[in-house]
Amino acid sequence: IFLKIYQNGFLFILYSLDSKPLNLWESKVKDDHIERITDDDTNTQVMEVAGSSVSTTYISFPAEPNKTLGISLPFLVMIVKNLKKNFSFEVQVLDEKSVRRRFRASNYQSTTRVEPFVCTMPMKLDDGWNQIQINMADITKRAYGTNYVETTRVQIHAHCRIRRIYFSDKFKLYLPVQEKESHGKMHTKTCALTSLSTTYNLSYTLLCLFLAPIEILNLYCSHRPGVVINC
Repeated sequence: IFLKIYQNGFLFILYSLDSKPLNLWESKVKDDHIERITDDDTNTQVMEVAGSSVSTTYISFPAEPNKTLGISLPFLVMIVKNLKKNFSFEVQVLDEKSVRRRFRASNYQSTTRVEPFVCTMPMKLDDGWNQIQINMADITKRAYGTNYVETTRVQIHAHCRIRRIYFSDKFKLYLPVQEKESHGKMHTKTCALTSLSTTYNLSYTLLCLFLAPIEILNLYCSHRPGVVINC
């Protein structure tokens, strides 16, 4: 889909405020819903993926099974809300040997397993909104010893709420964070992603090595009306 498009900076594949955020995605749902709702914390519209089972409720991009994304940007970033239920996502990549590898992270696993075509990892989320970052190039190299070529598919399973999903060519991002002052008023400051105390390095679990960061941080979403968190 994006193979012939010049890729630089940011490439968004899902934004909850678009008129049709899942227009190019496949949706599978059983006994629940995949729909846009208003989140209480941010007071903005987000996509909610909820179902009776993680395996039977998910969204997948591209929608057609015979198509691929063709995204060469190495950093995958997802802004999701922890609903305190089982949640997982899967990213499929193509490496220099023309082999498709799948990386699957979930909050209900406790061990990491690296198999020839799939790598599964445990994931920890803070309460509320989180930002997950994955360096697909480095994690492919560490797990399989091959070079990353492109991401071919992204699949998000229940249960979560989604604000944005995008790819980037850089790792260090800056986000405006809402903080409450002692007298109760709100103010905004910009923080480096890697400097926040809630940053969590999930990828350490993979092969017990310090891998490309899969970092998760809590977004302080309490904010005054009219202030939009640009994330």
